[in-house]
Amino acid sequence: MPRSKEIQKQMRKKVVELYQSAKDYKAISKALGLLRTTVRAIIYKWRKHGTVENLPRSGRPTKITPRAQRQLIQEVTKDPTTTSKELQASLASVKVSVHDSTIRKRLGRVPRRKPLLSKKNIKARLSFARKHLDDP
Repeated sequence: MPRSKEIQKQMRKKVVELYQSAKDYKAISKALGLLRTTVRAIIYKWRKHGTVENLPRSGRPTKITPRAQRQLIQEVTKDPTTTSKELQASLASVKVSVHDSTIRKRLGRVPRRKPLLSKKNIKARLSFARKHLDDP
């Protein structure tokens, strides 16, 4: 069961407090009901960075928000022939400015919507069926 971020932060602070009061990993893990490796990781992070807060992740944050991503997918499913430039313009209306290649990468391959049968094919199948209606 996932814990909320605030509870996690409080738990980490308790681990550090117990560690500062000269308790070993095993005693801390028993007292708080955590795994010994978890206690060790928390203390290692505290000693290395001096904090138990969540540290920023490496790499560039994404420019397309989850909401914009959903909007993109919705527009493409409505009209698969929409170009990436048109999608870029529609995202600009939501104040998300991204390059059209970013949009293409984000969407991946979206198959085109095609009619199941053309009118010509429907006629040909119907005439075939009528011709072979009496076949055993």
